[in-house]
Amino acid sequence: MNHIQRGLRLFAFILITFVIAFPAIAADIVAWQAGPSGLVLRPLVPFDIGVLTVNAPDGVAFREEFKPGTTVVFTPHSRPRYQPPDGTYVWEVMLARPSAVDPRLREAAKAARESGETEGEVMYRAALSRVTLVQSGGFRIVRGQIVPSDLVEPGARAASPRSGREAPNPFKQAEWLHDDPSIGPVDQVIPDDLIVQGSACVGLDCVNNENFGFDTIRLKENNLRIHFDDTSTSAGFPANDWRLIANDSASGGQSKFSIEDSTGARTPFTVEAGATTNSVYIDSTGRVGFRTSTPVLDLHVNTSNTPAMRLEQNNSGGFTAQTWDVAGNEANFFVRDVTGGSRLPFRIRPGAPTSSIDISADGFVGIGTAGPDLPLHVMSTNALPANSGTTPTGGIRVDNFGDLGNVLDIGNAVASPFGSWLQAHARTAQGTNNPLLLNPNGGNVGIGISNPAHPLHVGTAAGAHVTAGGIWTNGSSRAVKQDIRELTAQEAHGALDQLAPVRYTSKVDPTEHHVGFIAEDVPDLVATKDRKSLSPMDIVAVLTRVVQEQQKTMEAQQRSIAELAAKLEALTAVPAR
Repeated sequence: MNHIQRGLRLFAFILITFVIAFPAIAADIVAWQAGPSGLVLRPLVPFDIGVLTVNAPDGVAFREEFKPGTTVVFTPHSRPRYQPPDGTYVWEVMLARPSAVDPRLREAAKAARESGETEGEVMYRAALSRVTLVQSGGFRIVRGQIVPSDLVEPGARAASPRSGREAPNPFKQAEWLHDDPSIGPVDQVIPDDLIVQGSACVGLDCVNNENFGFDTIRLKENNLRIHFDDTSTSAGFPANDWRLIANDSASGGQSKFSIEDSTGARTPFTVEAGATTNSVYIDSTGRVGFRTSTPVLDLHVNTSNTPAMRLEQNNSGGFTAQTWDVAGNEANFFVRDVTGGSRLPFRIRPGAPTSSIDISADGFVGIGTAGPDLPLHVMSTNALPANSGTTPTGGIRVDNFGDLGNVLDIGNAVASPFGSWLQAHARTAQGTNNPLLLNPNGGNVGIGISNPAHPLHVGTAAGAHVTAGGIWTNGSSRAVKQDIRELTAQEAHGALDQLAPVRYTSKVDPTEHHVGFIAEDVPDLVATKDRKSLSPMDIVAVLTRVVQEQQKTMEAQQRSIAELAAKLEALTAVPAR
């Protein structure tokens, strides 16, 4: 390799280093300084709203709002109950001036938020982005003290032994201080600026008369790397090393472009070969597009089949691994529980009306309404067909997919010109329709009956009910009974002998003391089918029959006593005569 090629190689390295490491600096919107008192910022441009955000190295974030005419001071050491750790603190200042935006756009955005339209909101967002400025930076805390931002780092090298003056650029001292000619012409050191009015090729495979096309700098060989070796040694100055990597070096490796954190031995950024055009695109307003160069919102994902986002928690933090997908397509917007068998617990179909589900600021949930008045408020203009047995378009359905196929439909059905009924249909797979009706006109509640005649009415017209006076009345009409026969005294006495009254307290409230029977222990005559409950009327019937028999016995005994008393009286009267 001749001296010219080596010189060009060094030049290319230097030029690329300056191009990447020292990009153009945007105009500052705040003047800032870090010192023992903290971070001090002074806005340099007019604004209406200012926000300072500081992220500490321990993950704690601080956010402060400030107004025009104020100097912002952030002092991490004065935060209550917070001990600032050593490390780098990244700050960001946002200065917004919404007063500079046409107020009509703001009103249109407000209306758009209420109506659900997007055009007005998009226009206002775009206008606001043009009057919102952001600046960011950082400061360090070392051994509990803020490193002042006005320190000047000592020079990286002394004066050049060849030129007798200090070199103007921060190149490594070791690369040019060697003045011993015995080292040989292997490397060239240029202790001054190097200007090439043309293109440069660096690499073992560069050739004479290289065809550069429009390339200004070209790296050409089978292993391509650019290393940024920061030689800062003073406390408080960043010194992390970085490397640009093109493709793996090992056979069978990836074709990729990566940015490597050489000091931390990490690769935070990688692009694989074959990635589609506009895989990631940032427009002039800061909006980010994935697979699109025309992002409409802050984050815009565009793909031909089900754009999605995956939220995956691994178990490296000691928590159970769990993965969720959030996605949408022409069929639905959905949340998928990937870990739980790819179930879809949440879905929204296209065309769902505005406020299909609406949660108010007080936590009330509205279904079909944007202003719920209760914890759950269901509203619809469609009525539930009375006794129809069909799906109510204006109500709630609770469906049991078990063997019975039970269904509960709840909705509104017009009952009279004076109001409406809350009507529920409990329906089985066989089509049996048993409605539940709440009638606000008469105040009656019906369960299994469509025309309740009592405050609480269950079953048929002759069914059980609560009277207006609050007395529970069992349905006992002959019209609702069959296979009627007399309860014999022997059956009643047999059941009564087996009844074992007990005292007990409730498991729900141990302070409640009761007397009663155990459903599993009562005789078959008064037992229910499931033996978990009892019918008081059954036991009353047994007691009634026993009392009736006892009453007959007592009446017979009273007659016998009367007869004996008369005979005794007659016998005692004979001697007197």
